[in-house]
Amino acid sequence: MRTSIATRRWSAAVLAGALSACFVTAVQAQSPRSTLRLVSETPYPAASASAPQMSEQELRDTAIDAYVYAYPMVLMELARRKATAVQSPLDGKAPMNQFGHKASFPDPRAADTPWPSADALYSSLWFDVSRAPLIVNLPATGDRYSVLSALDMWSDVFASRGARTNGKGAQSFVIVGPNWQGSTPAGMDVIRSPTATGWLIGWTQTGGPQDYAAVNQIQAAMTASPLVVPAPSVTRPARGRNAGTAYPQTGPGVGAAPIGSGLQAQASVPALPDGTPAEQAAAMDAATFFGLFFDVLRNNPPHVNDAPILDRMRRIGLDGQRPFSYGSLSPAVQQALTEAQPLAGRRIADGVSRLGTPLNGWNTVLSGIGTYGTDYSRRAAIAYAGLGAPTPEDVLYPVTVSDSKGRMLDSREDYVLHFDKGQLPPANAFWSLHVYNAQYGFAENPANRYVLRSTDSLKYNADGSLDIYIQRRDPGERKRANWLAAPAADAPFLLSMRLYWPQDTALDGQWAPPPVKED
Repeated sequence: MRTSIATRRWSAAVLAGALSACFVTAVQAQSPRSTLRLVSETPYPAASASAPQMSEQELRDTAIDAYVYAYPMVLMELARRKATAVQSPLDGKAPMNQFGHKASFPDPRAADTPWPSADALYSSLWFDVSRAPLIVNLPATGDRYSVLSALDMWSDVFASRGARTNGKGAQSFVIVGPNWQGSTPAGMDVIRSPTATGWLIGWTQTGGPQDYAAVNQIQAAMTASPLVVPAPSVTRPARGRNAGTAYPQTGPGVGAAPIGSGLQAQASVPALPDGTPAEQAAAMDAATFFGLFFDVLRNNPPHVNDAPILDRMRRIGLDGQRPFSYGSLSPAVQQALTEAQPLAGRRIADGVSRLGTPLNGWNTVLSGIGTYGTDYSRRAAIAYAGLGAPTPEDVLYPVTVSDSKGRMLDSREDYVLHFDKGQLPPANAFWSLHVYNAQYGFAENPANRYVLRSTDSLKYNADGSLDIYIQRRDPGERKRANWLAAPAADAPFLLSMRLYWPQDTALDGQWAPPPVKED
């Protein structure tokens, strides 16, 4: 049966929300493989020769492209400010260069936490390595899956650490800035961040509330400390009033440095409504948006393959190599930038609907997260849909809002999700299935059950297949172990599957979740 327009639109919104779970939860995702490629580590590209005057259409297109290009960095900065506006770690937030952790799953009754997770606890650290590299220590996790993604301020994932890439043992590495040169402790991995500021976001497998204590212990053992060159005092010959002054000398060593000491003074941003970074960015006028962008750009260089878009931006006066003044732009450029905002926003939002691959009624983003090259529209769409989303190699998020006949999932109906033998979600770590209500929150139900995990005590059929029962009423003792409770209220709902460390058959689309059928 043909899927309705309403279903397809909601499916796109659901796909965006499933990715956004990575950001919302953290700020309020084979044999081990090497870390991901590094993007450009070269200095800011030099300006090319001046180009002829732009036509009105060229100006319009450049203004839209500039907004799309800058959008992820603006969102990253807004997210950083929200996540670090505390004096000490608190509920996932923390000052710069310190870890903040979620110690428990969100309260099911909380309406302000969309797409909550009930299979992993999140950890987050915003780093600044402009003046000193940062040593990060991660503890052994035993049999638990864990992963830590490293994002630059363009939202590119430049490294992934954890069970998939480095095994489950304890590990230490040092993050250095794009232009840093110096020595590091022997035997320690060096990860060069393409930008001076960035974000570490990770999660640790959690089997339920009974697991909190063990996972919290792992989180507490995650540490970060600056690597610096100490400055011992050396007395120099007396020189008038400077007699006895200690002059710093340099040498190799490890010590402490001011947290976040290298950050530029934050640009003044007019009061914005509370909300997600995407909502705050939407409330900015063009002057505020680009003013914030160029403020962040000063300390976080663009990638080398950005030279063409940067040249186009310079032609209309958007030059990151000079102090930015919106008022100095020509009236035509100011008008073009103002008119570009809603058009660019529409392009970004429309791009979300093209991110996923539909299979059996499920929609999954199989590639193109974290590594974007010059596909700025896709990068902006991912930032809008789920800032901080991990690469598909770490986590896949299939989502569905409809049954096998294309009808919206309805809490008044009973459904079954049947996996044939050998067709379970191909995950090297584990997989889970969450149920959410129409507001993207946990669906309140008498059983207080919001997720089924592959590590739970599921009951398999005699032939090795598995049936998951998705319904409001208790299915009885024989089926209860495989029961995922639908919302108690009469309303549509949706399902979100998560494959942690997915196998290649899932990544290349050979495997897809089976369709949800009426029972």
